[in-house]
Amino acid sequence: MSNKIKVLIADDHHVVRRGLLFFLKTQRDIEIIGEATNGKEAVKLVSNLQPDVVLMDLSMPEMDGVMATKAIRETNGTVKIIILTSYADQDHVIPALRAGASGYQLKDIEPDDLVQTIRDVLKGESKLHPKVTSHVMAHLSTQNNHQHTKIDELTKREREVLNELAKGKSNKEIASALFITEKTVKTHISNILSKLQVSDRTQAAIYAVKNGYLENNKKGER
Repeated sequence: MSNKIKVLIADDHHVVRRGLLFFLKTQRDIEIIGEATNGKEAVKLVSNLQPDVVLMDLSMPEMDGVMATKAIRETNGTVKIIILTSYADQDHVIPALRAGASGYQLKDIEPDDLVQTIRDVLKGESKLHPKVTSHVMAHLSTQNNHQHTKIDELTKREREVLNELAKGKSNKEIASALFITEKTVKTHISNILSKLQVSDRTQAAIYAVKNGYLENNKKGER
């Protein structure tokens, strides 16, 4: 049985798909199992091929990347979706993250960095292109002030887990750092998402970074 990371490429531009295929095929731990030319085809191929990771363009015919991401996440909660696009503005980034994307990268990313993003996202980490981060922070700063009190609903242990999650650590790494089981980590993360009213790890991590919980975890402990 192959231990390779199964990747599906979804992009309506032939040249982009060829470029990604050419480079990724050289990676020993990655296998390209399919290509989609639009969002609707991507949703169908995910159902049929069961990839581990989807590289998803945003601007595609029939169904765009945001809609395709949402549709995939609703039917397959395990597949990881990395947005790979030319758009770094808030109007594109936020909807994609809300739809359930685990990563958001721009097409000017270095090939080696893209490969590492695929590996990291599969481990449960959240990966955003540096150019995207400022737009995400700007969006969060416009949210109502009551959102900044949600952290008070977390227990001390949940804040510790959130702190580690915001550093980009996987469940296994969080468990090791806090001397708890991976199952316990999953339970805490589920509670964190519910209390912060966010849909995934990426948004929870962004929330933590924005509100200063990455640097220390002493604020409001109980």
